[in-house]
Amino acid sequence: MISLLLAKQIVQLFLIMLCGYLVVRLGFLSSSDSKVLSTLAVYIIMPCTIINAFQIGFSPDIAKNYGLAVLVAIVIHILLFAITYLLDKPFHFTNIEKASLIYSNAGNLIIPLVTAILGSEWVIYSSAFLVVQLFILWTHGKSLVEGKKGFDLKKIFTSINLIACFLGLAMLLLGIKLPSLIQGTINSIAGTIGPICMLMLGMILAGLDLKSMLTSKRTWIIALLKMLVLPFLVVLIMKISGISSLSPDGITVLYIGLMATMTPSATTVTQMAQLYGQDADYATSINTITTLICIVTMPLMTMLYYL
Repeated sequence: MISLLLAKQIVQLFLIMLCGYLVVRLGFLSSSDSKVLSTLAVYIIMPCTIINAFQIGFSPDIAKNYGLAVLVAIVIHILLFAITYLLDKPFHFTNIEKASLIYSNAGNLIIPLVTAILGSEWVIYSSAFLVVQLFILWTHGKSLVEGKKGFDLKKIFTSINLIACFLGLAMLLLGIKLPSLIQGTINSIAGTIGPICMLMLGMILAGLDLKSMLTSKRTWIIALLKMLVLPFLVVLIMKISGISSLSPDGITVLYIGLMATMTPSATTVTQMAQLYGQDADYATSINTITTLICIVTMPLMTMLYYL
């Protein structure tokens, strides 16, 4: 049932993405105009969505679930590191390929998907995955894409989304509720995250050479590893480990972590590649293919998880 709901939601998001694609292809906007939506999503919509997720009543069950969500996010990233570096021997991955395999586009997709499928009360647990991934992405991910060792702690802790996570968590623990007027405004902005992100992706796709992407054998190998092999191994280990028994809602909390894992490769990898003069076109190709096939792979992995 959940896999069907997920498939339906992904189709809806793809139709919105198609609108973004068409508005560029028909000449009303240019692909570069997507940067405006990207800025809105990163600096306004995503922080509002995260803070809105924490505006719920605190309880021991929520604390236990959130602790499990953080643990699951850490374990998943350890697994992704281990599996990726094991597969590196036969496949000889480039740094862009490694980053694309490890880091997912959870920042753009996980919150709207969790909201639509499970309900807004579950979004708080998706923020746990985002906190863990943001920290690792701006340390290991940055040095990997840049090809240099070391990282910038200032950049990590000044990330607007990480700040929103800490602020939201502090308000939850202290029992601080926002005034109804401000809460209503934040809730309205948070509700736009899915459409805005998909319109942005559609506009970006309209400016790319899809034909060359679709015929690249190497890109398809990386995409299938990212969207099928890695999530399948994560599902398998989740089932064997019995970690879901640590919380009454453990099955759903683990599924949120899995959902974040099986989203397409992170658009941040492309942005970093552009910034540091690496192969941004290849990173974009991987992101595009994984985005196109997630309509099939995400419901499939969901079905396997709930078997």
